[in-house]
Amino acid sequence: MRQTVLGVFLGLVFAGVGVFWWQGRAQVEANAPPPPEPEEIVQVDPDALPESDAGDMIGPAPPEASELTREERRFFRYDRNRDRKITRNEMLSTRSDAFRKLDKDGNNLLTFEEWAVRTSDRFAEMDSNGDAELTQAEFATSAPKRTRKPACRC
Repeated sequence: MRQTVLGVFLGLVFAGVGVFWWQGRAQVEANAPPPPEPEEIVQVDPDALPESDAGDMIGPAPPEASELTREERRFFRYDRNRDRKITRNEMLSTRSDAFRKLDKDGNNLLTFEEWAVRTSDRFAEMDSNGDAELTQAEFATSAPKRTRKPACRC
């Protein structure tokens, strides 16, 4: 008998909770905003150009490029990471023409080690303070000597 009374009581409790839940849900739905109206789909001609009027709007000016001197351009050919210092690896990476010049007998049999020794020696000659990095001033000492060509052969 106890179990029956307890079952009926729990059934009534669950039914009451269900009724309150159902009514609460109905009130939320009644106060909810109406669903949005479907917008009209505008057909756009894919071949038409976009129309806009910029009016008096002016965009930002492009950055001005600074002119580099001949020596700065030569320096930056070697300075790959633009930190204004040339490391030994940066110097070695662009010396393929020098590699071809070192092949004295022209048989294309010059080992990389032979070429690297010459380039490392040249790098050491340019690195006056011995910090294993070339500054622009140190690099300028390696500039090729320019010979003036005669204006004309008259």
